[in-house]
Amino acid sequence: MATATTTVSDGRHAYRPQAIGRVFGWFFLATILTSVPAYFVGYHQMLNNPGLITGAGANPAPGIATGAALEVFLIISNIATAVVAYPVLKRESEMGAISYVAARLVEAMFIAIGIVSALAFVLMRQEATAASNPVLGHVFVSVYYRAFLVGPGFFAGLANGVILGYLMYRSELVPRGMTWLGLIGGPLVMITGVLVMYNAIARGGAIQSIATLPEALWELSLSIYCIVKGFRLTSPVLGPDGVTTRPESDSAVRHKR
Repeated sequence: MATATTTVSDGRHAYRPQAIGRVFGWFFLATILTSVPAYFVGYHQMLNNPGLITGAGANPAPGIATGAALEVFLIISNIATAVVAYPVLKRESEMGAISYVAARLVEAMFIAIGIVSALAFVLMRQEATAASNPVLGHVFVSVYYRAFLVGPGFFAGLANGVILGYLMYRSELVPRGMTWLGLIGGPLVMITGVLVMYNAIARGGAIQSIATLPEALWELSLSIYCIVKGFRLTSPVLGPDGVTTRPESDSAVRHKR
C-alpha cells in the first residue's frame, strides 16, 4: 500500500505526488483569490462608468492598475495549475494532460487581452486623447467583457470542468464525487457562454450566474481538498501498475561514467 512518502520516478526525474497536489491546490486557490477581486473591485469603476475615459469624474486608474496586477498573477497561477499537475496527470492520459495545459494557455491569452484593454482605457484618460469621445470608453469595456466571456467564460469551463474534471475522475486523484461538479459545471459554463454570444440570454444574468455555481464549487472544493490532503495516494495511476520507469537519456548515461 502507498505511504505518505510515496515517490514516483520517471527516468531521471523523481517527485512526490502528494506534495505536487498541495502546490497545485495553492495555485488553484490563487486563481480564485486574484480573479474575483480584479473583476468586482479593481475594474468596477471602469466597467460601470465607461465615460470616465474622458477625464471627468472619479479617477479609476488605481483600481484598474490593481485589477491588472491581480490578473497578471491570475495568468501565472492559471498556467501553473496545469504545468505543476502535468507529471501526475499524464499518468492517466498524456494527451489529456497536454490538452489541459493548452486550454489554460488559451484562457490566459484572453485574460491578457482584457488586461490590455483596461490599461489602454487608463492611458487614454491620462493622456486626454478621449476627452470629447466617451464612446471609446464603451469600446474598451466591450473588448474586456468579450475577452472575459471567451476566456474565463468559456475556456475555464472547458479546461477546469471538462478536461480536468475528466482526468480527476479517471485517475481518482481526488474523490470521484467531487469531480461531478466539474463534469456538470464545465459544460454549463460553456453552453451559457455560447448563449450569451448569440444574445439568447443576458450576460451576467440569473441563468448564467446559476449555471456557474457548480463550476465555482468544483474549483473551490478542489483547491481546498488538494491543499489539505494533496493527491490521493490510493489513485490507480500512483499504484505499482501505474508507476513506470522510463529509460534514461544518453546524456544521463554519459554523466554516470
